[in-house]
Amino acid sequence: MDATLTPERWTLEDLFGGPQSPEFKRALEALDEKAAALQAVRDELKPGLAPERFLEIVRRVEELADLMHRAYAAAGLWFYEDTQNPEAQALLARVRQKSAEVENQTLFFELWFKDLPDAEADRLIAAAGERYRYWLEQMRAWKPYTLSEGEEKIVNLKNATGRTALDTLYDTITSRYKFTLEVDGESLTLTRGELMVYARDPRPEVRAAAYRELYRVYAEDAPVLAQIYQNIVSDWKNEYLEVRGFQSAIAVRNKINDLPDAVVETLLEVSRKNAPLFQRYFRLKARVLGMERLRRYDVYAPVTKAEKRYDYAEARRMVDEAFAAFDPRFAELAARVFERRHVDAEVREGKAGGAFCWTPAPGTVPWVLLNYQGRPDDVSTMAHELGHAVHGMLAGEHPVFTFHAPMPLAETASTFAEMLLVDHLLASESDAEVRRQVLFDQMDGNYATILRQAYFALFEIEAHRRIPEGASADELKAAYRQNLEEQFGEAVELSDEFDWEWISIPHIYGTPFYVYAYAFGQLLVLALYRRYREEGEAFKPRLFRILEAGGSVAPAELLAREGFDITDPAFWQGGFDVIAELLSKLEAEAGAASASQV
Repeated sequence: MDATLTPERWTLEDLFGGPQSPEFKRALEALDEKAAALQAVRDELKPGLAPERFLEIVRRVEELADLMHRAYAAAGLWFYEDTQNPEAQALLARVRQKSAEVENQTLFFELWFKDLPDAEADRLIAAAGERYRYWLEQMRAWKPYTLSEGEEKIVNLKNATGRTALDTLYDTITSRYKFTLEVDGESLTLTRGELMVYARDPRPEVRAAAYRELYRVYAEDAPVLAQIYQNIVSDWKNEYLEVRGFQSAIAVRNKINDLPDAVVETLLEVSRKNAPLFQRYFRLKARVLGMERLRRYDVYAPVTKAEKRYDYAEARRMVDEAFAAFDPRFAELAARVFERRHVDAEVREGKAGGAFCWTPAPGTVPWVLLNYQGRPDDVSTMAHELGHAVHGMLAGEHPVFTFHAPMPLAETASTFAEMLLVDHLLASESDAEVRRQVLFDQMDGNYATILRQAYFALFEIEAHRRIPEGASADELKAAYRQNLEEQFGEAVELSDEFDWEWISIPHIYGTPFYVYAYAFGQLLVLALYRRYREEGEAFKPRLFRILEAGGSVAPAELLAREGFDITDPAFWQGGFDVIAELLSKLEAEAGAASASQV
């Protein structure tokens, strides 16, 4: 691999030649044409519709949805590469409006199919075949929550300029934030991603300063950001509970994920019961750092003086080697993302922070956004997002309706990819201090992905309950403080600025209750990875079957086929037991190290 590689900027040429091209303009026109052609078959949707004709209509719906997904991705990716670009902002708003209009124009098909008698629907599902079965069955499952055609059209238009627009406003406001931090006598102006490098600095005073600056900036806009959140939550309640008839706010996400409410309740309850496990870890980390008690500033503090940095080319090589050691197919698929120049890894002003992978439609090579700065965590993030990309490509044989894995399974390949990288690092790294830091990073990652996300979900449940009752921003702030106090117990000292942490979490704005999928995925992968270590080559087909399924089967059914019962609390506790084993190993090593110094 070329050792001179540096973080690059992606190209969007594979999407109609880019969002400013004539081809993209024609694609938007084609959306109108295809929608009109589909509307022309409306009068054919009557009892006794021939199976062959039904399948032809389904394929038209698929073509239209596929084109819409690609157009939306072109506009969205252009926006996220520079959220301050007014042309990109305008185009994304236009495409979102177009999406709502197209959905309204074709809504009749979904409403007609939902309203069919069971016997007639079963006849047509059988005729459509396995490719469309799950999508059609899921459409029917939403029948109790579906409104009339006129009402559904109003909701679609409302969302384009309501909840979705509020989320875009949040992204636009927060993406322009600049943070000022003094380090070694120099005043630095930083993006959020750059600032958070210092949240993991070896120096306690630098970590504290980084967090204080982060929440100082967010807190300055707290009245506005809190109001955006309050309105998103109110909109969610008005639509889903008041109009559609869901019994709880989180039940909406569970239905989207095709998970029984009881499974999610079990996941969150088992996570809550294991808070003391991580509190035990934080007490260990305090001892290793020579502190009487961790501060919240120190949760992700490095435990060694090893300040390892990886240049971009080295990171790519390490990820490639880790994937290839598991299976060449995994590595080959990940390599396609770089070959197509679908990675944006530069850190630059206006670009969206964090990282994501976007697979627009079946058969496309995904786009990956990174903000690469050379930290070990950045290498893990690269592996994580490329894992998502591999997942999307493996599931590419399914139609656009079912190729995306549901949220609970969406983190499977990505988290598995991270664990492959960790094993590779531990096996190839000669520096004992770096290996030790990797093990502590695993515990930090397990906290961040499981317990932290579970408590975010618990906060969301509370916020969605209290906001419709008139809860103010300060009352939400107090509720979040209680959430933190239960999560950390006496093991971690909390500072007041963390009371505003919730307004800095994009997921609770854009995708309510998404966060529990991280805990679900991490605990699942801990179980999968344990099986991989036990079974070796025999395990690989099981993983590939899970990934290749995409979203074509219910998560509980898919996992049951491979021997995992997610309705059983013991399944979730098994993931925490793996974490407890790692913690015991770290405690033993820390004890031995202390004894050797006496």
